Amino acid sequence: MSNIKLFENKKIRSKWDENEQKWYFAIVDVIAVLTDSPNPQVYWRVLKKRLLAEGNEAVTNCNAFKMVAVDGKMRLTDVADTKQLLRLIQAIPSPKAEPFKLWLAQVGSDRLDEIENPELATQRTRDLYKLKGDPDDWIEKRMRSIAIREELTEEWSNRGIKEKIEYAILTAEISKATFGLTPSEYKNLKGLKRENLRDHMTDLELIFSMLGEASTTEIVKTKNPKGFVQNKTAAKKGGKIAGDARKALEVETGIKVITSGNYLPEARKNKELKMDKKA
Repeated sequence: MSNIKLFENKKIRSKWDENEQKWYFAIVDVIAVLTDSPNPQVYWRVLKKRLLAEGNEAVTNCNAFKMVAVDGKMRLTDVADTKQLLRLIQAIPSPKAEPFKLWLAQVGSDRLDEIENPELATQRTRDLYKLKGDPDDWIEKRMRSIAIREELTEEWSNRGIKEKIEYAILTAEISKATFGLTPSEYKNLKGLKRENLRDHMTDLELIFSMLGEASTTEIVKTKNPKGFVQNKTAAKKGGKIAGDARKALEVETGIKVITSGNYLPEARKNKELKMDKKA
């Protein structure tokens, strides 16, 4: 899947990698925006050579994808993911790059402050949801879901779960038993890509998601499973408790808990328009 991102009315080609679940951006396009270079290709070759000589890992690990060039043909183009791109921006000596560098410095400073005072991170997250226009009652549920998730992952960690893939599989087991969908299937249903699935859940979806993970946490605490296999069994049991409760509610109300809706900007805009028409 390809897309075009706009920055200061200049096109930045981008490509979504379904397997890695991340965006990649054409480096020469970013250079064109930040430097006003008459020849971004040459600028990138020189910069790339210098950074490689310095052992810059961001350049060493850069990928290349075929993208539509100015002449309309598909040509191999150096690309960078978000992390690599931010690292490269730091190496570009241009006044236009300074706002990005200042922002990165501020973000780094904020994160160090949050390490010393974790409450700052919680407040920052709450403020971000408010800025997006989420209602206070939904925000409180979302914050609670984060706390429940953290408690569960800590219990898993204490019982031998260390690899990222193991956390992902256990989470998928809970989700499958709760909703009948893995997180990736759920994201596809809602039309999401890199976005956090839970940020696009309704109140009820969040509540049942929390129930599945909270139930799993209690099972883990009482049964004390060791290693991946035993914790996988506990995850299925915890998710089933939430799944049974969800099904019971759906039978009673005749309304499905699982929705294809999301809170992407376009969806929010359409919702606001509908509300305006009613008014």
